[in-house]
Amino acid sequence: MADPSSYRPKPGQIPDSPGVYKFRDDHRRVIYVGKAKNLRQRLANYFQDLAGLHPRTRTMVTTAASVEWTVVSTEVEALQLEYTWIKEFDPRFNVKYRDDKSYPYLAVTLNEEFPRVQVMRGAKKKGVRYFGPYGHAWAIRETVDLMLRVFPVRTCSAGVFKNAERTGRPCLLGYIGKCSAPCVGRVTPEEHRELAEDFCDFMAGRTGTYIRRLEKDMVQAAEDMEYERAARLRDDAGALKRAMEKSAVVLADATDADLIAVAEDELEAAVQIFHVRGGRVRGQRGWVTDKVEAVDTAGLVEHALQQLYGEESGDSVPKEVLVPALPEDPDAVSQWLAGRRGSQVSLRIPQRGDKKDLMGTVQRNAQQALGLHKTRRASDLTTRSRALEEIAEALGLDTVPLRIECFDISHLQGDDVVASMVVFEDGLARKSEYRRFQIKGFEGQDDVRSMHEVIGRRFKRYLQERERTGEWEETPAPTGPAPAPGEAAPGSREQGEASGAGLTGTDSPTDPTGADSTVPGPVGPAPAAGTPSREEPREDDGRPKRFAYPPQLVVVDGGQPQVAAAKRALDELGIDDIAVCGLAKRLEEVWLPDDDPVVLPRSSEGLYLLQRIRDEAHRFAITYQRAKRAKRIRTSPLDDVAGLGETRKQALIKYFGSVKRLRQATIDEICEVPGIGRRTAESVAAALAAAAPAAPAVNTATGEIIEEDDGGSTT
Repeated sequence: MADPSSYRPKPGQIPDSPGVYKFRDDHRRVIYVGKAKNLRQRLANYFQDLAGLHPRTRTMVTTAASVEWTVVSTEVEALQLEYTWIKEFDPRFNVKYRDDKSYPYLAVTLNEEFPRVQVMRGAKKKGVRYFGPYGHAWAIRETVDLMLRVFPVRTCSAGVFKNAERTGRPCLLGYIGKCSAPCVGRVTPEEHRELAEDFCDFMAGRTGTYIRRLEKDMVQAAEDMEYERAARLRDDAGALKRAMEKSAVVLADATDADLIAVAEDELEAAVQIFHVRGGRVRGQRGWVTDKVEAVDTAGLVEHALQQLYGEESGDSVPKEVLVPALPEDPDAVSQWLAGRRGSQVSLRIPQRGDKKDLMGTVQRNAQQALGLHKTRRASDLTTRSRALEEIAEALGLDTVPLRIECFDISHLQGDDVVASMVVFEDGLARKSEYRRFQIKGFEGQDDVRSMHEVIGRRFKRYLQERERTGEWEETPAPTGPAPAPGEAAPGSREQGEASGAGLTGTDSPTDPTGADSTVPGPVGPAPAAGTPSREEPREDDGRPKRFAYPPQLVVVDGGQPQVAAAKRALDELGIDDIAVCGLAKRLEEVWLPDDDPVVLPRSSEGLYLLQRIRDEAHRFAITYQRAKRAKRIRTSPLDDVAGLGETRKQALIKYFGSVKRLRQATIDEICEVPGIGRRTAESVAAALAAAAPAAPAVNTATGEIIEEDDGGSTT
């Protein structure tokens, strides 16, 4: 690991003009390329204290061994040179989008004597007109089949064309009227090229002219009593209309625009692009990338624009590009796009109307693409196995961790402090064994103490289950062998994930852990120890109990302090056969007890699995914390009145207008509310008298006490 100060340029050596810079490693390989309006200011950011750098930037500057730069005259030249160098050097720390598949295009080979219409993939060729990309090749073929009635352009390969020239007989399409048969001289090369150019004009969005011309010719043929020709023209117009219907109208003003949306998380980002031509969606494509550099949404957009238009020119660059966030220097990017197109290009964020609505659709597609990408990685058995092996190797485990438990702490400024425990078995979430906890050992915010308490409670319960039932996996079940560790007994509640069942309940006085078992189902107090119920099975039924499974690996959300707290809790319980690690917030370092952090490679499936587990624990914890906060906010003194249901509570508030007025009312006045008897009125009055009113709010600017008015609002 290199020290950035060892290759830091001398003060005043770096110019303060626009330019592009390259970081190289000790083998002289380019590992990062960037651009800047002011090279001196930008490069100074890389040589500050390492603790203040983003983890990805810190990894890059410590991997590099030298830095060099090239001065240019304008920001536009810097943008172009940056793109060129990224394509040339393929630096490992630059964001590089990769197509999630090879998208097909509808191509017209205008560079040939007799242009051909065909489906093309891969790199674009000079002199070929492209339309799309399309989601499926069959969609292109269906469109072409409809349009060949009106524009009978050649679609055959070079071998078929030469064979027809040699024999003087056209192919089948020539006989049925879907090819003008230039191979046998039915049309001249000039006439065939004109057909191909008309085909391109129609695909480019200029559709109205051709349909109106066909309809006009159809009417004229009918007037001339050429009914067969009129019917053929009618069918041709219908075919063009059906071809147009395959791409829905999304913008009424016949806009030519590309809409770009980005969905991202800590590790990856997905980009979706909709190509709109003539107000219709003509194509769609998407990319997924690893976020190997410290980049925000604006930076991702800029990289997408470079990749999308870096090798395009002319009409391939639309008049308007709509993005979710503007690049750092939008004027320079707009000038660069204008240079590629040859005319002005508008780069902006849609604010209202149809374009904003369509951008929402593109954004949803980006979110779905990112989710699908993650699902494919998570569901692949080979990938999961490799991830577990990488984790075991990185942490020095004897065996792969088939069961992993992850813990996270959640609170809002020290209030409603809760914790979550999620379980992954064989790389997949086992939601029936998720658990949630309330922090009860102390008040306030202390993530380290909270983590120590939760780990201690969870594994204290594990030891109690072992002491209570013995090694339960060695206890024979009445109906068959006991399940293996990490596996639920057949028909048990732990198998409830597939059927939506599971363990439910909150803390009970007899529950030494104070854990909340959280899965779908009604919430109620857990039964006392030893009480048979569907939540707590009897000791002799052969089923595993709560917290009975020991994990091979415990992951905590946090760094060295949280890991040390978790390890200390296990040591206090005498448990020494469970590995512990922590995942830092930036997901770059895996912390071990009393050891330096382990940095997994960016392409590591093990790091990806740990990140998914950490995210799931965070989601589960924050969901519980929000539910507790919402429940606390909704509490009222009337909740403590026995026998007072929600309907009668609403009736009281509606009758008096506010809790304050209700508190001031007499018992006789409360009895006037329909459905409220004297005994209930006495209970309501007693509950409100016992509940201390909330402290009045204070205007911090004037010091004035803000009193609650009779209607329940503040003045």
